[in-house]
Amino acid sequence: MTAKADLSRTDRIVLSAARIWLTLLHPVLVVRFVIKLGYLPNPAAPARYHELLLWRKILDRNPLFVTLTDKLAAKVYIRDACPEIAIPETLWSGRNAANIPAGLLTGTVVVKASHGCAMNLFVSRGEPDRTAIIRKASRWLRKRYGRRNGEWAYWPVVPTIFVEERLALCGGTIATDIKVHVCSGVISHVWVEDKHAERSLLFDRHATPLPGRDPDYPRENQALPVNARLIDYVGQAISIAPDIAGDLDYVRIDFLVTDDRLYAGEITVYSAAGYGTWTNPAIAAEIERLWRLDQSAFLRRPHTGLMRLYADALRARCRSGIANG
Repeated sequence: MTAKADLSRTDRIVLSAARIWLTLLHPVLVVRFVIKLGYLPNPAAPARYHELLLWRKILDRNPLFVTLTDKLAAKVYIRDACPEIAIPETLWSGRNAANIPAGLLTGTVVVKASHGCAMNLFVSRGEPDRTAIIRKASRWLRKRYGRRNGEWAYWPVVPTIFVEERLALCGGTIATDIKVHVCSGVISHVWVEDKHAERSLLFDRHATPLPGRDPDYPRENQALPVNARLIDYVGQAISIAPDIAGDLDYVRIDFLVTDDRLYAGEITVYSAAGYGTWTNPAIAAEIERLWRLDQSAFLRRPHTGLMRLYADALRARCRSGIANG
């Protein structure tokens, strides 16, 4: 008997109806998905990596996601989960950028916003000047991040500006970032970037380099050279990331690389807003194999009415082995 035959006729009807309902309910997200990824998703019974992320954006309203996407709250979460990992020091935070102490902006720091991505301003020796920093940070505070791509966990985050110590990252010698993808405590792969040298490399859970390229540095000649220090740091990230990820069904744990040690960076719930790709299809396939949809917050909590009917059908699909390939 095939896995498909394990599903009852009722479950199949419910999942088919839910697919139509969710597609009609979120037409903008579905159209954007098709434009970016080239196929029509099944947001009700996801099987492929990008469908799983779309499902998360639409249905999995795990309150913990809000904490993890809030850059200030995530620091506290990481410190509680893994006290031994270094975390960049927060030097000031507030809701009015004009209140940033003038002395902080004469040093080497990073000005960030808590409620979104790509809201970073690197300050060194008084440049940019204070007026420019306040103007830009004030614009960040007015922006509601995540609405375009349906990343709902950003929406409840209270917009806050903070000033953080600026680390001397090992770009050009080791790497600047190590990003570990974890599914229910199991690492699927590691993505290492050197943003200074514009190079990157993929590793498996044993710190062995993998073939293939990522969307940031897609050319083969942008592969990051392997050295002993890099392997050591990747091994450290692999050992630490599951402690931070806990039992989340899927999350990306980011680290920053300095000459002295690894620092915890961010926790990413919607990696690449749900649209990231790799030239090696085995990367997405491994996430699909490991991502336990039945371990999601949505399927762990009780539901009522029609949502209960849908959740029961999706749980049955997970049990049949279809949901994760």
